Amino acid sequence: MTETGRHVVFLQGMPCAFFTNVAARLREAGLRTTRINLCTGDALFWRGPNAVNYRGTYRRWPDFIAHFFEREGVTDLVLLGEHRYYHREAVEAAKARGIAVIVTDFGYLRPDWITFERDGMSGASRFPRDPAAIRALAKGLEEPDWAVKYADNGLRMACGDLVHNFANVLFGWLYPFYRRSDRRPHAILYTVASAIRLYGNRRLRQEADLFVQNISTSGAQYYVFPLQLNFDFQIVAYSDFDGVEDAVRMVLTSFAYHAPKSAQLILKEHPWDPALVRWQRIMTEIADQLGIAGRVHYLRGGDLDILIRNASGIVTVNSTSGIRALQLGRPLKVLGKAIFDIPGATFQGPLDAFWTDSTPPDAMLVRDLLVALSHTVQIRGTFFGKSGMAAAVTGAARRLASDLVGELEPDGRIPAPHARHVKLPTVPYRQTHALGKITSEY
Repeated sequence: MTETGRHVVFLQGMPCAFFTNVAARLREAGLRTTRINLCTGDALFWRGPNAVNYRGTYRRWPDFIAHFFEREGVTDLVLLGEHRYYHREAVEAAKARGIAVIVTDFGYLRPDWITFERDGMSGASRFPRDPAAIRALAKGLEEPDWAVKYADNGLRMACGDLVHNFANVLFGWLYPFYRRSDRRPHAILYTVASAIRLYGNRRLRQEADLFVQNISTSGAQYYVFPLQLNFDFQIVAYSDFDGVEDAVRMVLTSFAYHAPKSAQLILKEHPWDPALVRWQRIMTEIADQLGIAGRVHYLRGGDLDILIRNASGIVTVNSTSGIRALQLGRPLKVLGKAIFDIPGATFQGPLDAFWTDSTPPDAMLVRDLLVALSHTVQIRGTFFGKSGMAAAVTGAARRLASDLVGELEPDGRIPAPHARHVKLPTVPYRQTHALGKITSEY
């Protein structure tokens, strides 16, 4: 295959073969690919040629990656999330040199979509927030079949995560200066705590299901606040909260003083929360202080769809459960920065007014939003299910090889192959310092 002159570099990705398989497809199409491994776990999940092992310090990383981009003629950078430690510096260096940055992660549309978009996600996404622009983007586009086509594999995901993290623990000496690039607790602590919590949640499943069934059929007025992970970059980078506790305190306080006295509030624990922070105890203490203990509930499980369908409203920082609320036609208030926080779809007034003044989203706008997302920054498929990954690899490789990541013409048509006419607005890259300062040991 004739070389196209394009050089695609992959940094850290999901603990699976997704990046490996996408790169293989790109090489078949004549593109050059390179993987930069930052740790032992990265190396285990790369099964292809042209791997570079970076074993230097974090302090030297910005110079290394900048020089690598220039020396190797890199044209595209693909990575999982733009706010991991090493990724932030790589994204900054890439943008300074006109290198296309493609960010991937679990999809905004769940459960069988992945995110694959230019420059950044969520608060940094270039996807339009103007209703008129979204309607124009969706005009003439075919609405996807929203029925679930692919099942992800939770066991494979958990095993991949364990292998990646424990490889770094046991064989960290192979990359002696590597510093974990996310904010999760130490792998051993996180794994043990998660296992204990998942076992406990399994034992409470029947109780949680019964609670959901009872409240959703009772006719009671209730609101749902799905909690997010305290170390999630959606909280760290794309909200003004220092952590989930600040969000819990804000929501409970507003609910206590402004929601109808007969209304109830349900805080639903994230299914992967290791419970190293006791959110239920924190919720109870705050509720007691506010005098609303009998009106606030903490839920460790249960069907979120059933809860949302019968809720008076949903409050979220920026969880993708917000998109599910829009799909189900329920009023939604977003507290952070989210790609779906759009006038007409979400409540734009203050949280204090949401409890009494919210209205359901504009159904046609939501339809256009979902269609536009599916044709621009989403790809059908999964990271860990076999057939879902095959579909995602095909979609990602096609978009990368054609240079069509997150791009559409004004009338909604897919542009010609190899066009670089980006029609989604550019959002300036915002370097976040929410992850803390790098200490001198690096």
